[in-house]
Amino acid sequence: MLLDAKTAIVYGAGGAIGSAVARAYAREGAEVYLAGRTRSTLEEVAQRIRHDGGAAHVAQVDVLDRAAVARHADGVAAGGGIDICFNATSNDDVQGTPLLAMPFEEFLRPVTKAVTAHFNVAVAVGRHMTRRGRGVILVMAGGREAIPRLGGSHVAWAALAGLCRQLAAEFGPYGVRVSWLLSPGSPGYDDHDGRPDGAGPAPGTVGLLTGQLPSYGEVANVAVFAASDWARTITASEINFTGGAVVD
Repeated sequence: MLLDAKTAIVYGAGGAIGSAVARAYAREGAEVYLAGRTRSTLEEVAQRIRHDGGAAHVAQVDVLDRAAVARHADGVAAGGGIDICFNATSNDDVQGTPLLAMPFEEFLRPVTKAVTAHFNVAVAVGRHMTRRGRGVILVMAGGREAIPRLGGSHVAWAALAGLCRQLAAEFGPYGVRVSWLLSPGSPGYDDHDGRPDGAGPAPGTVGLLTGQLPSYGEVANVAVFAASDWARTITASEINFTGGAVVD
């Protein structure tokens, strides 16, 4: 198993991507700590992981509360260390409105939330990872596309990429990797549950060279690779699985 004996914290573990990543990490042998705003949703994910033979713990954590994030990370680290941090929290964006019609506060909100959340979690876990001399910090980000009516989302993703580069530069000498995953979105099913029979190109695949969006399970598999020792030389980097929508 790629993550055997590793300890992972997944922030936003109650969401579609976060829950898929948490389950994939557990499948690959990691002990997973699920953090998020809604305990009942996290408990459902944890129960599924335990049913499949994995180890999962639940904590209600507001990623915008720096002290709460630090306390939670301290508690996890005290149990043996933190090897992996995956941030799948949402940014509460407003999409579909052109910038000419959008109040500045609505535009700025996802930028502020995304940067605050990832700074809080990365610094909290980074303190422990840098002391141990190893660790991986991952987040969903991007920002190289040119797509209209995304509000502040596009700027938030780009800001996260910039933050990841700086974190990688500062944490790298201590053996800690920091990267971000770029996805074109997912069609709403999970490969852990099986791809629908005869599924063809999904809505929203225009511009994808492959004609297929990654399922949540496929996103999670990329997250497993990125967190594993197979990716030990990948840092300060975007892991692009957009099916050709964003060409490197």
